[in-house]
Amino acid sequence: MITAQQVEVRAGARLLMEDVSFRVGPGDRVGLVGRNGAGKTTLTKILAGEGLPASGAVSSTGSVGYLPQDPRIGDPEVLARDRILGARGLDAVVARLRDAEAKMGSDDPAVADEAMRRWTNADAELHANGGYAAESEAARIAASLGIEERLLHQPLRTLSGGQRRRVELARILFSDAEVLLLDEPTNHLDADSVVWLREFLKTFSGGLVVISHDVGLLEVVVNKVLHLDANRGVVDVYNMGWKRYLDQRETDEKRRRRERANTEKSAQVLLDQANRMRAKATKAKAAQSMLKRAEKMLGGLEEERQADRVAKIAFPAPAPCGKTPLTASELSKSYGSLEVFTDVDLAVDKGSRVVILGLNGAGKTTLLRILAGVAAADTGAVNPGHGLKIGYYAQEHETLDVARSVLENMHSSAPQLTDTEARSVLGSFLFTGDDVHKPAGVLSGGEKTRLALAILVVSSANVLLLDEPTNNLDPASREEVLAAIRSYAGAIVLVTHDEGAVHALEPDRVLILPDGVEDLWNPDYADLVSLA
Repeated sequence: MITAQQVEVRAGARLLMEDVSFRVGPGDRVGLVGRNGAGKTTLTKILAGEGLPASGAVSSTGSVGYLPQDPRIGDPEVLARDRILGARGLDAVVARLRDAEAKMGSDDPAVADEAMRRWTNADAELHANGGYAAESEAARIAASLGIEERLLHQPLRTLSGGQRRRVELARILFSDAEVLLLDEPTNHLDADSVVWLREFLKTFSGGLVVISHDVGLLEVVVNKVLHLDANRGVVDVYNMGWKRYLDQRETDEKRRRRERANTEKSAQVLLDQANRMRAKATKAKAAQSMLKRAEKMLGGLEEERQADRVAKIAFPAPAPCGKTPLTASELSKSYGSLEVFTDVDLAVDKGSRVVILGLNGAGKTTLLRILAGVAAADTGAVNPGHGLKIGYYAQEHETLDVARSVLENMHSSAPQLTDTEARSVLGSFLFTGDDVHKPAGVLSGGEKTRLALAILVVSSANVLLLDEPTNNLDPASREEVLAAIRSYAGAIVLVTHDEGAVHALEPDRVLILPDGVEDLWNPDYADLVSLA
């Protein structure tokens, strides 16, 4: 279905991997894993035909459905339902049916007859593509992913980032594609939707390549693993499930260390013997031969795996501020006739910890955007207190200028930094050398997360608005973010599906949307986190 032959992948001048060959066939459910920045997203784009390798070739047979990390694709004026149906070309057919139905009641016989003819043709085409059962199938997939019926009749522009991503995932699963390429498909899904998706992918008969930090999904779904080793620049292929892969990888690393130690010991014996013999003219030739053999042995060693580098994250020391740096009162937001939330009040005191809960579509991201000043409420007001400095982490990284480089994004957010100071901060977030000149638009989801967090670090913010800050992070990087949340001395308003993030926050209050109910935090609310 998809075949990669001797592929070389680069990010700018940096080599990510070389001489990579593998095949994804029917029934292969492949987990593509590796640390953030190893090239998982870049390789997936190449497999999807949206990028080219530096060398080598990728070929595919059959249709490919690709879910990127960024959901902001498609015409924003298209209805969510039509976006999903469009995967099989049914959106245009349904539109013609509805238009014909409206004109069939015309008082003009000619118009009515023409409408009947058009309706008959459209109806025949609809049946040829699965008929009305296909519409029902699309609705079932959407519902299983937590997309409410009312959302299907809204334009994409009115949906939150999480809602749009679920629409794109529904579109891909509905598409009947023979190969699915899914980049972090569980982002923004509630617990029930994640369980449903695992079962769907577990029984998928085509080819699948999935990038995910959801260990539960990897354990249930994958039967083959491609591990991108950023240190060695290679892809190791494991034809086995997730748990066996973890055991086998550890066994492989132990073998490499053992073989390296044995080879180094043998080479040292040759070097010592050569050094003893080289002083004698009669044995100089034999000594030289031993030296060459030792060098050849050492040169053929596989590199010992280095510990993966992890960004060192510490949120900023908050700037001085008054007792209540941020207050919002009587906030409401609607999209057309759809009311998202109404009459929401929130007072963020100095050093307070607030978690916002609510089902998908309840307006959590919308409220954070309003508090951050990047969106306007329909009614009510956001009032800054004395000394307020907001640091906003957006789940879809909309605060990053994708046309500007990593370094330029840092300078625009913290113009007081010298070039050396900005590079130093970026280096601690694993952006080194020419990486700082890459456009933000080409970064993977994990790299965008690291850049957005780096910008927070230099913000001197005393109120952090964090929207799903652990999405797209590998386990080690996630732990760094959780540690930063624990130690931050300023106020935090958090939106997350990650129970670990809430535990790290140790919230004192909870705000439940869309009703705007505020309450003191108690452990009973923890059960709502993954469901919300």
